[in-house]
Amino acid sequence: MGQEKEKKKLIVLTGPTASGKTALSVRLAERIGGEIISADSMQVYRGMDIGSAKIRPEEMRGVPHHLIDVLEPDEPFDAARFQHLAKKAMDGIWSRGHIPILAGGTGFYIQGVVYDV
Repeated sequence: MGQEKEKKKLIVLTGPTASGKTALSVRLAERIGGEIISADSMQVYRGMDIGSAKIRPEEMRGVPHHLIDVLEPDEPFDAARFQHLAKKAMDGIWSRGHIPILAGGTGFYIQGVVYDV
């Protein structure tokens, strides 16, 4: 028999704003050796801190976060670009032996990654 290919792990935390996703994702990442990928349509932009409930550096507690503050507000961003950047981040996380945690409330972005839409 041939060797079975090992499945790569991905954890998804989603839900409405102010439901505790951020704090839960950090605690989970600390416990399992994960890194967090923000699945939020606004947190990707620099300067959109208040309206997007963006995580503050002290709340990260040393856990690496991806796709936060990576674009200027005038740069276009859509589900296809999110999917590309998220998959790139996931590959990097897996290469370090960690587990990616996709956390956020933008459902279409999450579906794009999980179901390869």
